[in-house]
Amino acid sequence: MLKTNQLIKIFKTDEIETTALNKVDLEVQKGEFIAIMGPSGCGKSTLLNIVGLLDNPTSGELYFNDTEVSKFKEKQRTELRKGNIGFVFQSFNLIDELTVYENVELPLLYLKVSASERKQKVETVLDRMKIAHRRKHFPQQLSGGQQQRVAIARAVVANPKLILADEPTGNLDSGNGEEVMKLLSELNKEGTTIVMVTHSPSDAEYAHRIVQLFDGHIVTENIKRIL
Repeated sequence: MLKTNQLIKIFKTDEIETTALNKVDLEVQKGEFIAIMGPSGCGKSTLLNIVGLLDNPTSGELYFNDTEVSKFKEKQRTELRKGNIGFVFQSFNLIDELTVYENVELPLLYLKVSASERKQKVETVLDRMKIAHRRKHFPQQLSGGQQQRVAIARAVVANPKLILADEPTGNLDSGNGEEVMKLLSELNKEGTTIVMVTHSPSDAEYAHRIVQLFDGHIVTENIKRIL
């Protein structure tokens, strides 16, 4: 599903040049659950942003479903993301002015899904995430665990092939964090590919494979279990 070849990302300012990713080779098979770990500043989130088509690499190749996409323009990346990739962030990234229902519905509006189908999909995923009773509430009226369940609902409502999760339990207590990881694990067992950045060894235990990054390099890969 995903493949990088000699991926390099360099950030430049007037005085400083920083290599965030240095010749990264990574392959993610359909249906895998991969955890990317490493110290702060090692390139984890940069890698996630590139494979999530939020940014382009400085050089190297990125394949998404066998299509080379590393030089796609922003509009092309946006079109490819729609319906294919769902994002779950540490900070939830919900829109405060929208209700729970409206936040989850948003990706379907972008995809121009009909009103009746939107309603069915949103209601189904809210029930699944056990947040339907909060459908009319606004994000700031929810607990952190509830907000992350809404964020996951929004990420999966369009049935994406890939979910990218950046520290999905980082702002949660251990109980809510475990609940979120179980949800992600269930989605993976149903066929969704998941790539997760995490500092948490316990969260990484849910993955099939743990990739360790250090100074922009992949230093180790630990295959925990075969699909």
